[in-house]
Amino acid sequence: MPGSGGAARYNDPMARSPDSPRAQTIKEIAAVAGVSKSTVSRVLNDTPGVSPKARELVRSAIAQTGYVPNRAARSLVTRATGSIGLVVSEAHGRIFSDPFFASMVRGATQVVRPLGIHLVLMLAEDQRARDQLLDYLRHGHVDGVLFVSTHAADPLPRTLVAERLPAVLSARPVGRLPISYVDVDSVAGAGLAVDHLLDRGRRRIATIAGPQDMAAGQDRLRGYAEALEAAGLPVAEELVAYGDFDRGSGARAMEQLLSRGVRFDGLFVASDLMALDALAVLREHSLRVPEDVAVVGFDDSVAATQARPALTTVRQPVEEMAKALTLTLLDRIGDPDAPITSRVFPPKLVVRAST
Repeated sequence: MPGSGGAARYNDPMARSPDSPRAQTIKEIAAVAGVSKSTVSRVLNDTPGVSPKARELVRSAIAQTGYVPNRAARSLVTRATGSIGLVVSEAHGRIFSDPFFASMVRGATQVVRPLGIHLVLMLAEDQRARDQLLDYLRHGHVDGVLFVSTHAADPLPRTLVAERLPAVLSARPVGRLPISYVDVDSVAGAGLAVDHLLDRGRRRIATIAGPQDMAAGQDRLRGYAEALEAAGLPVAEELVAYGDFDRGSGARAMEQLLSRGVRFDGLFVASDLMALDALAVLREHSLRVPEDVAVVGFDDSVAATQARPALTTVRQPVEEMAKALTLTLLDRIGDPDAPITSRVFPPKLVVRAST
């Protein structure tokens, strides 16, 4: 750390004069600045969470050594492939139609591109694909893995933890698993949605929940139920239907709710894509939004602004979450024995015309 040892640090062989050879690695910059490698990578990527003092130390070290940022990849990752994998356990169709995944890729790319690290997209939609992927990972073709959209039955995260391969999750793990993750507070987000509907005077609030083998599906249903209970309202089983977070499943769930003949004047949908379907089905049944049914989604993806009417939704900052997830993985690659960490982002309600 900076302080009384500063002079000794600058006498270290790592410290170079302007006429000396350029620094080649983030490790060298970290040694000169007296900070960690992850702090250097955050400064290079202009990521929040670094103190002004530490940021100035890193910039001074870069200026002193003549460091070129795009040389970082080989030294930042211990196995030196200069690549990390982004593993998605979903079918091809959903990956390329859901804005969530595009935002994850954008956020991760913003971190790795300045470091000269390649992001490799890998799909694990069935057992055969998972077996092939596991073989690929075991042969060291990437230095670590970002897991996105994992289900409870997916064996890959648990296998990689057992084999001590660097990996992080984009959501809270379902069940006990010693793995770092980054997530949004879905329980709180669902609560924001239900409270908003209550504030709009709605008292019969239905929900289209997500899949219950995923943390997001579980947590958003839990937040819905807790918010109703806090308001002294019953959680009626006939007002709950389930989808898969994708297009098509939202329409089926909406039709199921309407077929039960149970009246409701508010609807919380656990993803924007499912909410788009729900809005279309409500129109087909001559139900007006928001006059007859007020609707709130979750994500604040591009789908929310494309909806008619524009969708009130709960925002999760997916790109910022992806950046944090990627930095967490780089930390884990640099130090596989570092403590397990979790970071949970707060949600935000975005009010539009559907309520």
